[in-house]
Amino acid sequence: MRGFDADVCRSVAAAIFGSGEKVRFVTLTSLTRFPALQSGEVDIVARFTTWSLTREAQLGLEVPAIQFYDGQGFIAKKKAGLKSALDLSGASVCFQPGSSGESNVADYFRANKMEMKPVIIEKMEQMRDAIVSGRCDVYTNDTAQLASFKASIGAAGNDYAVLPEIISKEPLGAFIRKGDQRFFDLVRWTHAVTLNAEEFGMTAANIEKFRNNSNPAIQRFMGETGDLGQALGVDAQWAVNIVKAVGNYAEMYDRSISPLGLQRGLNRLLKDGGIQYAGPMR
Repeated sequence: MRGFDADVCRSVAAAIFGSGEKVRFVTLTSLTRFPALQSGEVDIVARFTTWSLTREAQLGLEVPAIQFYDGQGFIAKKKAGLKSALDLSGASVCFQPGSSGESNVADYFRANKMEMKPVIIEKMEQMRDAIVSGRCDVYTNDTAQLASFKASIGAAGNDYAVLPEIISKEPLGAFIRKGDQRFFDLVRWTHAVTLNAEEFGMTAANIEKFRNNSNPAIQRFMGETGDLGQALGVDAQWAVNIVKAVGNYAEMYDRSISPLGLQRGLNRLLKDGGIQYAGPMR
């Protein structure tokens, strides 16, 4: 199992167990992910899922941290000659059921007084076939998913273009069940570790070189001073174990997202012009 979401799971496992390999991956769909989490079949859903009011207020679930900021867009074959999403009235639009994209696209077409022909497909493999075969005129999803689609079809991806409009805000994070505050804290601060590690210049390869660094914040991060691990109920080396398992946030992004051609944008650190930053680890 590879990818940004898989690394999110590995980072949490490393914090708890000291190893990023102590994960049991369960493949779910947009429709089955929340029931699987609610029932206890899985402990965490790390699948580029949008944090929203109804999901938090009605499903008994919550998101400890926003791991990726995205927005919903459209992709179409270049030969269709589309220049804007406002040219899509009457188009057949592919999307997955049970996703925030379903309501977003309905709102967008209604607000712009356009009609659409919805093509609802649950499985991504079938979705890919529908797009390539021309069953739908456009495919709508978060921009990271659109980039993933282009990459998944190889050279044929050059035949597709993403339209300029971004029709929503999609704060994406891992979902857990409500009621386990210690697990909530651990997932939140695991994400913080990856961001702080990037700020400090720590990587999976050089993390041990910071062991004798005199910076008090780095000493706490490395578990050499303070009791951060004890506060979370894990080993003092929990942050070091996370970085050893998955690297810092930039390493996670560059390993899985950058190859798709997607710029880091809002997901840059605050000091670099983005909006990703972590609370102080003290």
